Amino acid sequence: MSEIPDGRPAWRGRLRRAVGSPAYPWITGALVTCGAVLELSFWPGSATVATAVLVSTASLVWRGALPAVAILTVTAALAGFAASPGSNLYLAAAVSGLTGCYTLGRRRVRHPALVIGGGFLASLAVNLIHMGTWQRAAEGLFPSQAKSYWYSPGLYAETFVLTVVILGAVSAGDAVRAREETRRERDVAQGRLIAMERRRAAEAERAAIARELHDVVSHSVSMIAVQAESAAYTTPGLSPQGRTAFQDIAGTARSSMAELRRLLGVLRTGPDERAALAPQPTLDALDELLEQHRAVGGRAELRITGERTALPAGWELSAYRIVQEALTNVRRHAPGARTLVEIGYGAGRLSIRVGDDGPGPAAGPPGGHGLAGMRERAALLGGRLTAGPGPGGGFLVEAELPW
Repeated sequence: MSEIPDGRPAWRGRLRRAVGSPAYPWITGALVTCGAVLELSFWPGSATVATAVLVSTASLVWRGALPAVAILTVTAALAGFAASPGSNLYLAAAVSGLTGCYTLGRRRVRHPALVIGGGFLASLAVNLIHMGTWQRAAEGLFPSQAKSYWYSPGLYAETFVLTVVILGAVSAGDAVRAREETRRERDVAQGRLIAMERRRAAEAERAAIARELHDVVSHSVSMIAVQAESAAYTTPGLSPQGRTAFQDIAGTARSSMAELRRLLGVLRTGPDERAALAPQPTLDALDELLEQHRAVGGRAELRITGERTALPAGWELSAYRIVQEALTNVRRHAPGARTLVEIGYGAGRLSIRVGDDGPGPAAGPPGGHGLAGMRERAALLGGRLTAGPGPGGGFLVEAELPW
């Protein structure tokens, strides 16, 4: 037998979905009403009985949208039973009455004792109506026993039976409701536990990544800074330009160490602690970024069109990183090439254009993790990024970020 993921048989899941369907009350109510019509055609009753039975069965179709209508269902069923000659209870009325009691216990009543108490009083009223009918019949057959008729305990068995039946139906509905509430609470608690475990796993993974970065990358970058600084003073016959170059390398390494420490702080802290970290670079730091590019032999120019607008932090950081990665690609594939960085502020849109006059894509593949990362940054903000040969040669990176 096939099973659903939590181990229960698949048919139970399908049955639960069918019972919970909005069409289920209408279908079952219509079927019970058709059964009542068929039953009344074979065993016709008075107009009062027929009306009570049909009202009891037809009202079932609204029990899903209006659970309180089950009170009418049960009342009509008991009224039809009370008015039946010979105390005959139609099967359709019995089914509708039990269904109404079940509905009240499952959907409507917070204290089932109220419904059970009301059911007992209604059962007693039905029993007394029947006893009145029996009394009149007994007076005609056994006049001498008419006075003691009302004191016979056995004649009240009908009240007991009806009360027990109502008690069982209401209790069954209340038990199902309690079980569903328990299941929902368990599912919510399980969802919270899974989310907590996922957060802990993510935090452990971030901590592991932070350790690897610290042990490998941080050590290597710090060695670059130390060696560049020491080389500036220990290399004999070093020209002033060479000394400046070594100092620029050491400065770039120290900047990289600061960025790395910030990244490690993000990886090692929780979501509530990240807001306290140092701010990420913005487009205001582009001048400093281009100075670093010029310090290692690059030629770069910055052009800004439009009025400078303070963008959200995510947009500022993504735009800065796109320009930074584009300049890194220029140094890697076209060292010494002249680079033009253009930033355009438009109506709800930021445009970025970084082009150089180097040899173009032939100097190196246009793909790689750098370009993929830039495209991902642009896509996350709903923008786009293209990279390829420039119209006048060289390599061109263009991005548009809506905001």
